[in-house]
Amino acid sequence: MDPKKIAGQLVEMEQFFTGDFALKTKKKAVAAAPAKTAGADGDTQAALDAIAKKVRACRKCEIGSTRLNAVPGDGNPTARLVFVGEAPGADEDQQGLPFVGRAGQLLEKMINAMGLQRQDVFICNTLKCRPPENRDPKPDEIYNCMPYLKKQLEAIRPEIIVALGAHAAKTLLDTDRPIGQLRGQFHEYVFSDEIPPAKLMPTYHPAYLLRNYTPDNRKRVWDDLQKVMAELGLSKEKP
Repeated sequence: MDPKKIAGQLVEMEQFFTGDFALKTKKKAVAAAPAKTAGADGDTQAALDAIAKKVRACRKCEIGSTRLNAVPGDGNPTARLVFVGEAPGADEDQQGLPFVGRAGQLLEKMINAMGLQRQDVFICNTLKCRPPENRDPKPDEIYNCMPYLKKQLEAIRPEIIVALGAHAAKTLLDTDRPIGQLRGQFHEYVFSDEIPPAKLMPTYHPAYLLRNYTPDNRKRVWDDLQKVMAELGLSKEKP
């Protein structure tokens, strides 16, 4: 494909999430959230810090020895919305932070298009270490990392989880259905018998959009995000 055409498509996609198509959320809607118990922020942050410490010390599988940095997760400890991806990439492995490469830049534009900032949400991955050469996660790696992810989600207790890509969606929902069948509708993510479930929206991973850009794929992701916004009760106004 013509490199100029690819570059033009990427610009068009970025404009979609930052320009005329993006419906901006009013600031007062972003602040609207269920009342928190006094000290909840600190308690949740302490729990997340404890999980992150265990993640950084973890050597349960081979990628614990090949990584440069573990990538536990980052963001608001009492976020109403959590994004879960597949695994860290090279940039994330270097910095120890989730979604800081090209896919992360696009994810941030998507979050901004929702009227939110990165610091309003929590972002993490199914795997906490980068698989060599960015290969797909192995079953034992998902099995070993899943307890960390589950404890993070239980600590935060978000209202909505957005699963970015097939691996995250299949892992969180314990299903083999393809992402094309899962996206576009809410599913339930069960924390435990004691905690009410969260709503989970699967959608395409930003890296998939960068590799497989089409107006249709771009629109599908934005449709999914708009459903999340509506569910959270975020007011929308045209720019």
